[in-house]
Amino acid sequence: MENIIDQYRDIVIQIATPYSTGTGFYLKKEDLIITNEHIVRDNRSVIIVGSKIEKQLADVIYIDQKYDLAFLKAPKQTDIPEATLRTESEPTAGEPVIAIGHPFELKYSTTKGIVSNNNYMRADTPYIQHDAALNPGNSGGPLIDGQGAIIGINTFILKDGNDIGFSLPAQLIADTIEAFKAKNKAIGMRCYSCANIVVSNELDKSYCPHCGAHLQFPDQVEEYEPFGVTKTIEEMLAQNGYHVATSRRGPNAWVIQKGSAKINISYYEKMGLITGDAYLCSLPKKKIKPIYEYLLRQNYHIEGLTLSIQGQDIILSLLIYDRYLNVDTGMQLLEHLFQMADHYDNILVEEYGAQWKHTD
Repeated sequence: MENIIDQYRDIVIQIATPYSTGTGFYLKKEDLIITNEHIVRDNRSVIIVGSKIEKQLADVIYIDQKYDLAFLKAPKQTDIPEATLRTESEPTAGEPVIAIGHPFELKYSTTKGIVSNNNYMRADTPYIQHDAALNPGNSGGPLIDGQGAIIGINTFILKDGNDIGFSLPAQLIADTIEAFKAKNKAIGMRCYSCANIVVSNELDKSYCPHCGAHLQFPDQVEEYEPFGVTKTIEEMLAQNGYHVATSRRGPNAWVIQKGSAKINISYYEKMGLITGDAYLCSLPKKKIKPIYEYLLRQNYHIEGLTLSIQGQDIILSLLIYDRYLNVDTGMQLLEHLFQMADHYDNILVEEYGAQWKHTD
């Protein structure tokens, strides 16, 4: 199974929106990225990135609340491996499976398990029940059999269910793709009322031509507009020259790459606190004492920033209370953090033997 896991590193896609993060997977034959509807809900476009796909925005072109499915327009790619949907046979109880997830900016993760039930019914829809643990961010990722074929999309878990997960079967994914393709891949959706697939040029004004239900297509969703402190933070990032849309990582969270350092920015509304954490590098295996001494000396001299160690990570942090925040002062504080992060990681690696951080 190790070869299968390695193959899917190029197929599995990370997805982020202002509201959530999750996983998707690329089907080369269909030229679509498949994910869950609840991940992309209320977004016209989402951020995607993969091992062979640069970070960018991708349009949502199909949504389906009934099956919790969504399709994204894929960027042009030629060297991503082919992944196949297993539709010729159903999985059987006891069959080994792999669940793959890729929460944004977190490590590519896989879990193994077996199929417990291949026909668990929920709201008149069959699901594959399995015990491959599904972690936060696994939603939208593939469930794979022992031969490397996709047998389902990981969709939901039972709360306090002891690793009981449920995946929409590949046959329903394939059927939905075929119905979508029959509409010439126009932007579409499955009507929440009558379950027919409708595309925008079939609408009677804003109503389903089959049952009259009011529908909102992905391209009709209003663009995300931040407000309050969130808006101020995004104005600061934009004025510092960073692309705000592709920096978003779920609610009130952003990630900036500055040189070799990665900076996580978060806003904790209830506490009225903005944090900036720059993950610089990792501790070396030996001669750690000189690094501790260097960090303590620097903390005595630098103003407004703090160097610390969390596990093996060396972190440079900034705290700002929202009541003191405005665009001008915030820009100066953030840019100072960015510059010092890029400064310190070089010193720590080149002079103190710290290790560069690598992301999958």
